[in-house]
Amino acid sequence: MSRKVLVLGEVRDGTLRNVSFEAIAAAKTVAEGGEVVGVLVGAAVSKLGVEMVHYGADRVVVVEHEKLTQYTSEGFSQALVAVIGEEKAEGLVLGHTSLGKDLSPRIAGKLSSGLISDVTAVEAAGENIVFTRPIYSGKAFEKKIVTDGLIFATVRPNNIAPLEKDESRSGEVSSLSVEIKDLRAIIKEVVRKASEGVDLSEAKVVISGGRGVKSADGFEPLKELASVLGGAVGASRGACDADYCDYSLQIGQTGKVVTPDLYIACGISGAIQHLAGMSNSKVIVAINKDPEASIFKVADYGIVGDLFDVVPLLTEEFKKLKVHS
Repeated sequence: MSRKVLVLGEVRDGTLRNVSFEAIAAAKTVAEGGEVVGVLVGAAVSKLGVEMVHYGADRVVVVEHEKLTQYTSEGFSQALVAVIGEEKAEGLVLGHTSLGKDLSPRIAGKLSSGLISDVTAVEAAGENIVFTRPIYSGKAFEKKIVTDGLIFATVRPNNIAPLEKDESRSGEVSSLSVEIKDLRAIIKEVVRKASEGVDLSEAKVVISGGRGVKSADGFEPLKELASVLGGAVGASRGACDADYCDYSLQIGQTGKVVTPDLYIACGISGAIQHLAGMSNSKVIVAINKDPEASIFKVADYGIVGDLFDVVPLLTEEFKKLKVHS
């Protein structure tokens, strides 16, 4: 059964986040041969429509308004609900990001719709679309289907492979005028404390430090290794609580959930709360002085040793590999 499915393109610093393209790939499965329509909401975002088409959207609808310059759940939900109504969409997919987690429940409430959040896989099974999502802090998975109404889901970054970019793809990029009613909250300025570089939630490589880094300076070897590998630096809650780093780096049940191709845990004991945020990484390497540390139970590779000896050695070896590759 073919469907029309909308995909919200998430824009950060004037560019589309990679999860937007992953959402397009998921929407293709949901659409079952129907139309996938990209949606861009904001100010001066229409130029990004062509990129959504290159990654598989059939066409793109743009809602631009001065009240949408900065993200607010109130403003963006007004815009998206208007597009859903105008397009008579049967599905909606967006990223399970900070924005997606804030926006999707509001839209579901406005439309009295169900919502399947944090999806890690989408597949067609007969007449149903089956969504897989983790439960119990990632210790188990459940499969869900939508039996009635809008098929509405958010997809976890780094789990659904985007379609290959094809610049020969063409599709219409059109504008839709939407009245944005007075907002109760207006954001005039956004100040970010997050470090520059690769987005932690979308990074293919994550180098993470725990209490074993001992200080803020202890993160320097991890940053160097991350730089060599083109990755991002993360942290356990223990490291954040000890003021070794900012909470924007926290990975775990009360922090970010990451699923990189490679996760290197340095000086992290492996508390269940931390494992909930990284246990689905494709390859996990643990570095810890304690051979009985819980992190080794989930690691694919374990190194028993002092991270301040091991991490610099890894960095030098990776540098040599890059020179000869």
